[in-house]
This record gives sequence, C-alpha cells and structure tokens, in this order.
Amino acid sequence: MNASNRKRWFGLILVFFVCMIGYSAPLQHFAAFPSELRLFSGQLKQLDYLMPVHAKVTVDPGVVKVNGSANASTQVDLSEPLSLVPSHSGTTEMKMKLFGRIPFKTVKLHVVPDLRVVPGGQTIGVKVKSDGIMVVGHHQVETQSGVKVSPGQDSDIRLGDLIVKVNGMYLNEVAKMSKIVDKAGRSGKPLHFEIKRGTQIVTKELMPAYDPEDKAWRLGLYIRDSAAGVGTLTFYAPDQGVYGALGHVITDMDTQTPIKVGEGQIVQSSVTSINKSSSGEPGEKRAHFVKEGKVLGNVEHNTQFGIFGKMKELPKPTYTSGTLPVAFAEEVKEGPAQIYTVVGGQRVEKFNIEITHVSKQVTPATKGMVIKITDPKLLEQTGGIVQGMSGSPIIQNGKIVGAVTHVFVNDPSSGYGCYIEWMLRDAGILLEGSNSEQNLKAG
Repeated sequence: MNASNRKRWFGLILVFFVCMIGYSAPLQHFAAFPSELRLFSGQLKQLDYLMPVHAKVTVDPGVVKVNGSANASTQVDLSEPLSLVPSHSGTTEMKMKLFGRIPFKTVKLHVVPDLRVVPGGQTIGVKVKSDGIMVVGHHQVETQSGVKVSPGQDSDIRLGDLIVKVNGMYLNEVAKMSKIVDKAGRSGKPLHFEIKRGTQIVTKELMPAYDPEDKAWRLGLYIRDSAAGVGTLTFYAPDQGVYGALGHVITDMDTQTPIKVGEGQIVQSSVTSINKSSSGEPGEKRAHFVKEGKVLGNVEHNTQFGIFGKMKELPKPTYTSGTLPVAFAEEVKEGPAQIYTVVGGQRVEKFNIEITHVSKQVTPATKGMVIKITDPKLLEQTGGIVQGMSGSPIIQNGKIVGAVTHVFVNDPSSGYGCYIEWMLRDAGILLEGSNSEQNLKAG
C-alpha cells in the first residue's frame, strides 16, 4: 500500500472514530446540557452526564449543595447522577474540573423560593363583562324612505372594535347604550364614540337612523357587553389567594377577538353530560352553574394563557387538597403524565396521558407541548379532548407542568398544552427573570 492510500485509509478511520465519539451518549449529554439552570429551593435536581470520569465540583454551598455535601468543593463520579439540592434563593456558578484540574463545564444556577400550588381540575362557570361595548356585527336599517343604511358601518366602526366612551362618558352596558341612542336620535345630535381598536384609540361620529318598523333609533351595529361559558380550573395558590384557569384566552364568539375584561366572576359548575369528540367534530362538556349566587372568585385578567384573579375558596370536591410543586418549562419531558378533570357531576378524576412533544420556550408562547390521551376510560367517555376540558392541569413526576389548551380537530385524542410557568407569570405569582430573590410575589 503506497503512502497516498495509507493517508486516505487513516483519514477514513479517523473520521469514523470522530463520528462514533460525536454520537456517544456522554458527549451528547454534555452538548445538550444548558449553561444555565433554574431551580426551586428545596426541590432535588439530578444531572446525568454519564461520563466514566471523576471531577471536582465547586459551588456556593449556601445556595446549592452537591450530593448533600456542605463543602464548597466536592469530588464526584460523573458516571453517577449528580444531585443538586437548592437550599437558599440566590445565584451561583457550578464549576466542574475533570480530575480536579482540567476545566470542563461552568453552569450558572439560579435558585428561587419554592412554589407550590393546589392542582385544580374542577369545572367552573365563567361570567365576564367586557371593559366597554363590543362590536360583533353590522346590520341594515330600512328608513322611512325605503333606503337601507348602517350608520355604524358607514362611520367605519369595525367588527372587534371596543366602544369605551360615548359622548365622553365611560360605558360598558348595552342597556344604557339604547337610552343614549334614543336620546341622540330624538334631539338630532350625533354621537361621539371613543373606540379601542387593538392598541389604538380612535374616535368616530355617527347619527342614529330611525327604524319605522320597530319605532326605534338604531346604530346599525350588533353589540355585546358580556360572555359566559364553562372551563376548568388549573391551579389555586393559597399563599397568594389567586387562581388560574382555561389555559387559553377568552374570545368573542362572533369576532374571535380577545375580550378585554372589565369585571367577571367564576362560579361552581356541574357537568351534566358529554358530547363525545370524533374526527373533525370536537366534543364538549355540557354543564350548568350551581349555587350561582355563591361566587368563588373574580376575573381580573384575560390573557393568551387563560383567566386569572382572586379566589375566595377552592371549589369542592378536589382531587387532592394538598399542594404540589410546579415545574419550569425546561423541566417538562416527553413521556407519561396525568391530567385532572371532571367528566360527570363535580368529581375530579385523574387520567393518564402521554406528552409526545415538548417545545423549547425561553419566552412565553402557546402550544408548549403536544399531549395524547391514553387512558381507556377517558377515551371511552369523551373520545379524547373536548371543549370545556381546557385548563385541566397536567401532572408529571409529581409536579404541575402545564394545562390542556386545544384539541386537534382531526385527532381528538391529541391536543396542545401550555407550560404552567407562563400561567404563573400571568397570575402575578412567578415574576419574569429567574435570578432575583424577589421573583415570587408575596401574598
């Protein structure tokens, strides 16, 4: 074999070994491991490097203890799981050196106060009043001359607009609007509207049209001031007295625009029957409000991750009255999990699911995970995920990791879930930023 062939074969063999090393489990674990980690105080975290070497780990033991050691430096075997026990809020660096000499990895650790909440699963009734008057449609008014007009449409008032002021006065009740429109029509004076359109405030002027058939003055607009429905409670934080539910935003049924909540209430609800899901036809929980005069809590925020507010008491019955720890988004893994939900009456039950896909999200976003119902009992009763199940808490390895949000129309056994971390932020419990000792809101 000549020198040229020897070099070629040597190169091929070298490439082969490099590829083998690249695909080896230790190197893959090392490459996938983040440079920063967030941990809740008191919650054990295990790291698996799977490397058959010894190393020296240096860390501030006042913040995190490695393998239970109170020493700043600890000798560890990286072929065994590395146990981290956060003991106090703060930030520290975990520096690792192979054989005590060769710099190997530096991981920044952010420890935040422990956070535990009560998992929900109860079906709740939701009643919200918008922070203004919602425009949900246009209609034509036939005048005495036979001409059809729509004053609202002609004035460029659009579907999804939120009328917040009329003639300088705040308004959020349709009943009051009727009286104002009648007065303006009789006096012949136009109405001045202040409208919230997305993030903009626009002003419009219009003159009501007289409808001789109904003998009333009309705006040529379909308007609404409230919405109601049922959903599922996700969590209750007893230390802060707040709750989160639904896992997705409440939108107006006609315009599909998010409702800006002025005020709202949640009440207990009871499931009377289930309309099962099938391919192409999402099912739904049929429920009615119970003890309607007894309000469980208010609705203060309506965000892409659900509704949030203060809760006076936890709906009964509960699957468990105790609290569970919560998980950061990066802790959620593909694999078995459970959901808590109601399929009949008010009894919360636990059902098995599989988390089939997780998305890496460092900032709040919906559709954080894909879930699949695997529990035969739930599939038999509901056909999979149904409307009204959104908000059902997702539990994995003893932690609340997220909430059910949407069903796949063509495969109702599967759907999306959002991470609990984003819901906790919108509830004002877990504040943005993981390196602050103040990132949990005091009760």
